[in-house]
Amino acid sequence: MKTAIVTGGAGSLGKAICRKLASEGFMVYMTDISEERCKDAIAEIKLGNVRAKKLDVTEESDWISIYKDVISEEGSVDVVVNNAGVNIRHDIEECSVEDWDKMFQINVRSVFLSIKHAIPIMKTQGGGSIINISSVCGLVGHRYTNESYTASKGAVTMLTKSIASRYGKYNIRCNSVHPSTVKTGLVNGFLSDPDRMRERIEEVPLGHLATPEDVAAAVGFLASDEASFLNGVQLPVDGGTTCD
Repeated sequence: MKTAIVTGGAGSLGKAICRKLASEGFMVYMTDISEERCKDAIAEIKLGNVRAKKLDVTEESDWISIYKDVISEEGSVDVVVNNAGVNIRHDIEECSVEDWDKMFQINVRSVFLSIKHAIPIMKTQGGGSIINISSVCGLVGHRYTNESYTASKGAVTMLTKSIASRYGKYNIRCNSVHPSTVKTGLVNGFLSDPDRMRERIEEVPLGHLATPEDVAAAVGFLASDEASFLNGVQLPVDGGTTCD
């Protein structure tokens, strides 16, 4: 059985990704800052091949520990999905240095640490797949999104391309997924203003928001053998938002 590690696994998008990978036969390690949140999420998923692990994605020691545990328990790390992220919604004029740094710690440093410690394992075992959840804001500027988020997701996009280029020779694939606004509980709260919701829907040619399952399907494909020749791809899951 192949193994997958998913960060930010207890949130709406993380749960959908874990459910998808588990349904495809992976042993999934759902990680989050709270192990209890993971356990509650796993109870919702109702699939036996999902395990809960506490992981602070900004701490290097936590990454070393999670990889050690998975290798000890399963023998390989086949897929890593870097899904954990945060958006502190302040435009650049109101954004504090502390908030800017926090965004980059969670959105970029976490991916750096994940990849740094995954690569030696994947080189030794003969390959692996790293999937980074970026955003449409990692592809284009976005009038409704703060600059700290856009800059951090742009960094994830370019880190993905750099890793794909350098480590493809080891059969390590690195791709990124770029959702537009995803319909989660958190987003529904943020878009409770009808005008704001209308703005977001009107920018999507398909006329509706993405679902967590839409994004999870893309992750499932990139994690599969069917995507074995996809490397360094930026895959929009955006209903056509980035077409213009």
